[in-house]
Amino acid sequence: MPVFLGIDTSNYTTSVALYDSERKTVIHRRKLLPVKEGALGLRQSEALFHHTVQLPELFRDLFSDYCGAVNAVCVSERPRSVDGSYMPCFLAGVSAGQSVASAMGIPIYKFSHQDGHIAAALYSAKMMDLIKSERFAAFHVSGGTTEAVLVKHSGSGSFSTEIICASSDLKAGQAVDRVGAAMGLKFPAGKKLDELSLKSSKEYKIKPYIKDGNCSLSGIENKCIKMIQSGENEENTAKYCLSYIGTSLCAMCRYVLEQYPDITIVFAGGVLSNTLIRRMIKEEFPKNAVFSLPELSSDNAVGIAVLGEVVYDDSK
Repeated sequence: MPVFLGIDTSNYTTSVALYDSERKTVIHRRKLLPVKEGALGLRQSEALFHHTVQLPELFRDLFSDYCGAVNAVCVSERPRSVDGSYMPCFLAGVSAGQSVASAMGIPIYKFSHQDGHIAAALYSAKMMDLIKSERFAAFHVSGGTTEAVLVKHSGSGSFSTEIICASSDLKAGQAVDRVGAAMGLKFPAGKKLDELSLKSSKEYKIKPYIKDGNCSLSGIENKCIKMIQSGENEENTAKYCLSYIGTSLCAMCRYVLEQYPDITIVFAGGVLSNTLIRRMIKEEFPKNAVFSLPELSSDNAVGIAVLGEVVYDDSK
């Protein structure tokens, strides 16, 4: 059975993966892009440069564990599967992928970064059959995106998505990183904020701002900065930040279920690796919520590689 090479070069992480479609197993390697202390990310030109530097190292490491054939290259070429979706950082992966495909005489399949997140969640939850279902919903919650979409299989391996609801301002990952920066944490701050929040015993009663299913997260940063300035400890501040995001996502999820009762909802994106947020959603929506494994929630090439099998099957 075919083996697929996946490449994803997001604004956070360089990632490569190999998916064995017979054994349904993956080998993957990834490396965060280096960000200067105190910075909240990279310019696109910087991200593109670092991907170019990191890709050969990751390829070398990946193929040290695999010496067989590769049947197709799969790469993320843009953030979302909509017209006008574009970020230069994905050019690094497309360039490397096209070079590999040309040198080996194999096809290259192109997807969106969001497609990869959704597929990684389905793969890790052992629910790949959902890809070819009539429809399902998916939350993609990260530094660049906080939205719920209606997903349909397009017949070419990628997804057709329609936004159901989204953040009207700040994205969840941005809120996490800005609060982390205010606390003096290293970028990206999600993992550390997660650890700190689990040490807090304080409970917060939060009323999120929701209009037509869309949330507003812009108040989190100001509230948390005031907490820090007033002497509130890091554990409680972290818990407030994550509780606010979790409460907002739960409200958005209720809106999705009002529009599409009993629909399966897939949760993907780096923010959804957070322990507190996952627990809040699972407790309220145990019958609808499908999560990626935490290690596959953040940016990675696994979902991109897995989608290669879908295209391969569709082409038969």
